[in-house]
Amino acid sequence: MAEWVWEGRTRSGETRKGVIQAEEEKDVLLKLRQQNIQPSKVKKKGKGISLPNLGGGRVAAAQLVVFVRQFATMIDAGLPLVQCLDILASQEPNKSFKKILYDVKSSVEGGATFADSLKRHPQTFDTLFVNLVAAGEIGGILDTILNRLATYIEKNVKLARQVKGAMVYPIGILVVSAVVVILLLWKVIPTFENMFTSFGNAKLPELTQMVITSSRWFQSNWYIVFGAIFGIIYAFKALLRNEKGRTAFDAFMLKTPLFGPLLKKVAVAKFTRTLGTMIASGVPILDAMEIVAKSAGNRVVEAAVYFVREKISEGSNMAEPLAKTGVFPSMVVQMIAVGESTGAMDTMLQKIADFYEDEVEVAVGSLTKLMEPLMMVFIGGIVGTILIAMYLPIFSVAGNVKS
Repeated sequence: MAEWVWEGRTRSGETRKGVIQAEEEKDVLLKLRQQNIQPSKVKKKGKGISLPNLGGGRVAAAQLVVFVRQFATMIDAGLPLVQCLDILASQEPNKSFKKILYDVKSSVEGGATFADSLKRHPQTFDTLFVNLVAAGEIGGILDTILNRLATYIEKNVKLARQVKGAMVYPIGILVVSAVVVILLLWKVIPTFENMFTSFGNAKLPELTQMVITSSRWFQSNWYIVFGAIFGIIYAFKALLRNEKGRTAFDAFMLKTPLFGPLLKKVAVAKFTRTLGTMIASGVPILDAMEIVAKSAGNRVVEAAVYFVREKISEGSNMAEPLAKTGVFPSMVVQMIAVGESTGAMDTMLQKIADFYEDEVEVAVGSLTKLMEPLMMVFIGGIVGTILIAMYLPIFSVAGNVKS
């Protein structure tokens, strides 16, 4: 089936354009006439046709939530799908998102389903989004599905923000401490060294001499330091791009004393929230498990979910293989087992997600409070040691003068 680019006018004289999937040109003309559009141009889309850039960049989650909420309200009020898209696109301030919405509208007008139209922009509407919309279209509950989707996005954004907050603080402190140490080695310590030279051939304390030697080395070999920093960053990115390296790193992070428990709670919250939302929306369990695995964000968790999916496809329940993975806590496994036996899996998953999202919030607060004194001691110890090393000769000279 080919794609056809068309232009035409409605009965009111409004000019419209879009893309229709059809076998032949006569099928395109028939579809346009059924929509009361008088075609002025119909051309088969090929390699020679260059359509304008339709955006395709990522849209902020906050913008997506507003769009989904407004769209759900309009659908619930009984407005036609195309009209909803036209209204939302016309009032969208983000130019990139506006183009995307107009393209989705044209695709729907061309006879494609709403879900298939969204699938044309995978960077904006991911697999989870498209599958939930498809389930809503099939079940005739698109407004309900959209409200669930908006709630899911909001909670997911909140969860990601909490984790980033826990990670940003120690990284920020390390960067600040590195900048302070570089400034001391580069500007401050040479000034003290010149002053110590005026003391004559007095022997400097070992700590002072060690710091001065470090300062001289840094001034002569600063490019080695910065080269090493950029090399480490590049090597780390290369490690994450490699499949085995990413798996090893994710497994290591889950075992770290401070961040490991937090990341496990985040993984459980995301897994249960995503799976619960999809099951409640009518997405088949195997499709839902595959989407959950792809959106896990951790290779170890992803492998565990794929293992559970495989066992379910073989006829097993979810709780038993979930326990074998060793990734999910026993409480989660037991609650899911109860949900399976009572037929209330979606409700049970949402309750688990609510509990673990609260646990993540508490864990982030506790971790931040713990990191504050540790980071202060760390940066204070480094800067304090350098300052003490610089003032030791001054104290020694003052003592000699007094004597």
